Amino acid sequence: MAENQIATQPQTVQSILASEAFQTQISRALPSHMTGDRMLRVAATAVRRNPKLGQCTPGSFASCMLTLSAAGLEPDGRRAHLIPYKDECTVVIDYKGLVELALRNGDIATIHADVVCDRDEFEFDLGQVTRHRVNLREPRGEPYAAYALVTKKDGSRQACVMSRDEIETVRKRSRSGQSGPWTTDWGEMAKKTVFRRLSKWLVLSPEIRDLVEAEDGEYQQPQPTTVQGKGMAKLAGLIQQAAPEEPAFVDVTEEATGGS
Repeated sequence: MAENQIATQPQTVQSILASEAFQTQISRALPSHMTGDRMLRVAATAVRRNPKLGQCTPGSFASCMLTLSAAGLEPDGRRAHLIPYKDECTVVIDYKGLVELALRNGDIATIHADVVCDRDEFEFDLGQVTRHRVNLREPRGEPYAAYALVTKKDGSRQACVMSRDEIETVRKRSRSGQSGPWTTDWGEMAKKTVFRRLSKWLVLSPEIRDLVEAEDGEYQQPQPTTVQGKGMAKLAGLIQQAAPEEPAFVDVTEEATGGS
């Protein structure tokens, strides 16, 4: 009955959020420690905070929600964001969200990241961050670089550093480069950008690797929305059929596992 209603009635983002059938699909996609009811409440809060999300195509919104549910990330504005791009809803995973996904991999002990500012003491030599000292008694100045540093459980380390110019090049390619977290949390997005580059050198699970690579679409023009899984594909198809035509080191391990 619920699926018939989805197929025959015009859909909006708001009606999808109120749909029992959609909550069922969200609940099936989520990890066992998360609930569909909470996931939809967080999404509804995101729509209230950004009314433009309510104007997105229902199919794109549904696909983003299913993608985040499968990853076990809420669109809470801390780990992941729902960003309207014209009439398409897009997912932007925050730095904390990427860190959380990477830590689930099992072989990573800690992840450190920071922006490097004019008055910081910073050294990067032979692929390793060898020094980053910050004087907290005075303003740090403007950021000119960012880095990410991963320590694995076997004691080995990998690092990546990007200049501000390199980060800005990535921002300008982003569909949400002039809005959302790029404008409100540039430092977090800079750390995310450099960690994404570092992650290409890490051994990640296929699920995490697929999600990181799928987010590359955030830096491209919108493509037709697809959702994996039989139940997800069926629901997304029904929705789209009915609807009108993204202080030395900062230790983020605690934040990524639920700290503030």
